[in-house]
Amino acid sequence: MSQQASPRGTFLKIADVVRAQIEDNKDMTELPSAAELMRDHGVSRGVALRVFGALQKEGIAEPVPGGRWRVVRRGESIDRRPLAERLADVITDDELSVGAAFPSASALSARFNVSRPTVSKALDKLQAAGLVSEGKQGKQRTVLALPGEESVKP
Repeated sequence: MSQQASPRGTFLKIADVVRAQIEDNKDMTELPSAAELMRDHGVSRGVALRVFGALQKEGIAEPVPGGRWRVVRRGESIDRRPLAERLADVITDDELSVGAAFPSASALSARFNVSRPTVSKALDKLQAAGLVSEGKQGKQRTVLALPGEESVKP
C-alpha cells in the first residue's frame, strides 16, 4: 500500500480488499488479524482497527470476545447470546442430569470456537448461578442443577 495520503481513506481501501476476500471465499469464517492486515498492507494498528470497524458497520463482521473477528453472511443465524447462557444450554442440549459430568473447558472451547480463558469466565458464572460445581485441576465439573430450577440439589 502506498504511503501517500488517500483521499478515500486507506482503511476503506483495505476494507474493500477484505470484503472481496470474503465474497470470493465462501468458507472464510474469520477476518485476518490486525497484525496480518498491518503486515500485508503496511499500515498502523489504528488503520487495521478502522478496517474492522468499517466492516462491522456494514454488517459483514462482528467481534468475538477472546477471538478474532467473525465473518457475518447474509441470512446466517448466529447465536449472539452471552457465552454463559449458551453453556447453560449444554446441560439441556446434551441431556445432562444432576450429577453428570460437565464438558471440560477445552472441549467447550473447541465446541464454541472461543478461547479457554473466555470459557473459564463463563463457567465461573454458571458456578455462581449454582448450575455446575467448582472446577479444579484433575477434578471434572459436574451438573448441580438444571437450568430454570429454583434450588440447587445436593
